[in-house]
Amino acid sequence: MNLVFFDLESQNLFQDVGGRENISKLRVACGITWSTQTNDFSVYWEKDVPALINELRSATKVIGFNLKGFDYLVLQPYAPEVRFASIPTVDMLLDLQKNLGFRIGLDSIASATLGAAKTADGVQAVEWFREGQLEKIAEYCKADVEITRRVYEFGRDNGYIFYKSKLGSKLKVAVQWK
Repeated sequence: MNLVFFDLESQNLFQDVGGRENISKLRVACGITWSTQTNDFSVYWEKDVPALINELRSATKVIGFNLKGFDYLVLQPYAPEVRFASIPTVDMLLDLQKNLGFRIGLDSIASATLGAAKTADGVQAVEWFREGQLEKIAEYCKADVEITRRVYEFGRDNGYIFYKSKLGSKLKVAVQWK
């Protein structure tokens, strides 16, 4: 079994490409995976997207946060023949949205469940890309993959995770990530 945890950062923001309806124009800045098979991270730049897609397609399961609503849509123009919907995927955002009835951020679940915080955000990553600070993007993306993996493992092992409400209280939500 090879679980692949995945996150992607884009070169552009929605405002740069005319809104969410043009998500395919965001372009890949950096993609990071962490595989249970290698027990290590892999870093992919735009030129490496075919290898990234091959890793995702060969995984037993791909796990991430907002994969179906963002990452896969950004990747689609690079491989129009690939049906990303056919890749076995745990999209933690969609699972949580289904259970809670609303969207929640990775930072909310990471801080409540792990006491960990994201190190930056997608806007900062685009700024780093434009400044040519590619290693900063890779480190930020790795940190997000690591947080995602740790939250997933906590939920898998315990059957629940925590999140912070809008009022700041710590609440529990059941998950089925076995």
